[in-house]
Amino acid sequence: MPPLTLDTPLQYVKGVGPRKAEALAEKGLKTVEDLLFHLPFRYEDRSRFATIGSIRPGMKATVSGTVLSSVLKRTRKRGFTIFEAVVDDGTGGLLLVWFNQPYLRDILKTGREVVLYGEASVSRYRARSLQMENPQYEVVTRDGSEAIHTGRVVPIYQRVGDLSPRMLRAILHQIVSTLPDNVPDPLPESLRESLASSEPLDGGPATRAQALREVHFPPEGADMEMWQSRASPAHRRLIFEEFFLLQLALGLRREGRRSEVRADPCVATPEIRKKLAAVLPYHLTGAQKRVLQEIADDLTSTRPMSRLLQGDVGSGKTIVATLAMLLAVENGRQAALMAPTEILAEQHHRGISALLEAARYRVTLLTGAMTAAERRPALRAIEQGYTQIVIGTHALIQESVDFARLGLVVVDEQHRFGVSQRAALRGKGAAGATPDLLVMTATPIPRSLALTLYGDLDLSVLDEMPPGRHPIKTHLRPESARPRIYEFLRDQAGKGRQAYIVLPLVEESEKSDLRAAVEMAEELRERTLKGLRIGLVHGRLKPEQRDETMQRFAAGEVDVLVSTTVIEVGIDVPNAAVMVVEHAERFGLSQLHQLRGRVGRGPHASHCILVHGDPLSEEGAARLRVMEESSDGFHIAEKDLELRGPGEMLGTRQSGLPEIRIGNIIRDHGLLERARREAQAILEEVRAGAPGARHRGLLDHMKRQWGERIGLMDIG
Repeated sequence: MPPLTLDTPLQYVKGVGPRKAEALAEKGLKTVEDLLFHLPFRYEDRSRFATIGSIRPGMKATVSGTVLSSVLKRTRKRGFTIFEAVVDDGTGGLLLVWFNQPYLRDILKTGREVVLYGEASVSRYRARSLQMENPQYEVVTRDGSEAIHTGRVVPIYQRVGDLSPRMLRAILHQIVSTLPDNVPDPLPESLRESLASSEPLDGGPATRAQALREVHFPPEGADMEMWQSRASPAHRRLIFEEFFLLQLALGLRREGRRSEVRADPCVATPEIRKKLAAVLPYHLTGAQKRVLQEIADDLTSTRPMSRLLQGDVGSGKTIVATLAMLLAVENGRQAALMAPTEILAEQHHRGISALLEAARYRVTLLTGAMTAAERRPALRAIEQGYTQIVIGTHALIQESVDFARLGLVVVDEQHRFGVSQRAALRGKGAAGATPDLLVMTATPIPRSLALTLYGDLDLSVLDEMPPGRHPIKTHLRPESARPRIYEFLRDQAGKGRQAYIVLPLVEESEKSDLRAAVEMAEELRERTLKGLRIGLVHGRLKPEQRDETMQRFAAGEVDVLVSTTVIEVGIDVPNAAVMVVEHAERFGLSQLHQLRGRVGRGPHASHCILVHGDPLSEEGAARLRVMEESSDGFHIAEKDLELRGPGEMLGTRQSGLPEIRIGNIIRDHGLLERARREAQAILEEVRAGAPGARHRGLLDHMKRQWGERIGLMDIG
């Protein structure tokens, strides 16, 4: 068999084969390199041996001894077996029990020496005997082979399909044992030398191969605390590599976009500015004026815009985006706004259409829920250029949608979309003409995360709230306080105010989520809040039903709206003054902040009541206290990032944003900053015309790892 390389498909690794390779591939693990970066999530120290006579019930211990006897028992339950063995080390005997593992009778035969790791307990089968159920085991051989599962610091992996941690450990040990020392290293030699002799990797592994071995199987005498916290030299070497390649990829994408040139930039004449000012329903804030000028500068430049607009809940992103779209329209182009949900797309369509009605701009809605009869005229109007602004969902990127002259793409709540979806919409521009791109988020993103995930985009921040927004009082309440909460809702309704009650997504299924919302609405309508007008909104309602309920709520014809998280973003009802969030501990902080932002939009004092389970865990209490103490979305986002990490906070596993496999940008911020500086130095060399061969291996490796995930495949 040829030696393993990082590109070797996993099915050719000893102990894997086609069936296991298929299970691994379903999790994105296709090559030796993919699996090597499936790191242990923790380690167990099984290197210290105890005598059998010294262990007590409840102790986890590593012991060694000789098998005195073994027997396979078949039970009355068809196909169910129990394998028992007794091991002795001279200080006492230990009963071992495994369920449904009949093959062990051929492995743990009488007289064999074994090493075992497990938790001791009082035997259910033999009075006054100690036992271990399903312990880890290894047969001691005299061929010099290395122990894998016992007698050492052992890596513990997340299960992958049917592959247990033990199976993964055996496969990875096989890989690292045969991994050549000259594994290709993407880091330039000068950078490796610099890292090896300085912080943050001073004294770390000499080679990439050594780092990959040690991160899976720590060397003897390893500091367990360092390995558990991913702070070992081996971890830090690989984390730096990951950050460095990502920063290089983002830098190249930024360079590629900056090299794009267009022949016909927009113009912003005094006449156009006057037209745009005429549609404004109110004066812009200083922050809105600043950001709008940044966008206008992009639209009138010779390169296409690629800009991220972030602003807290209620900071006025939509009006800025609308004015940007009008600037494109006044220059003879079409603009498209893509929203993640139909309810948000519909609301944008209603609000923008109403705002622009007097100015006679033509706005069209396109969603997947529209019938074929509704879609045909909309598609025709888009293709012929009659429609100037198109607002829709993922339906905008379908093949059947053709634009006459798409000039500006706006993506709302952009973290809900993958790279490929944004690229697909931008790709609908005319041949050779790249549309401008404005991506927006109401989830304030800490600067460290923005630089990591969106380092290729120019950043605009709306850091000022429009006048008239009242502070929202936030209250934490246990479930036992519901009677008082409902009294408060009645009191608010008596004063003419309206309220939301939001339920979390129940993990088991959407049906559970729906049932909980329906049952609560019925309970409130029939008993708890009888006499008040109760509405219900959830993701399974037909758009017209949902639209009707939301319109009734906006018109003041519904007192309390029971909802799932479909109202998380974009809903604007100024008279709504109370937000009740059920099971608040199940939500992320940024999501709670979004929900809280649905109230406080009118002239009335507003309240957000976070109802939590009782007792509340220490972690849950700490998270909810952040909400109680702060209304600053950027502070809350920082805390959310600390508590949950970037993947969960922004939903990157679902959205298609690059998932950081090893590093953590909060914990490893020092490595991130060093990686950014080193990547910038390489980019400056490339920009200055450094010979391509010098960095060809590095750039090829970077493209393999990050190219497809962040849309680099078209950059040379």
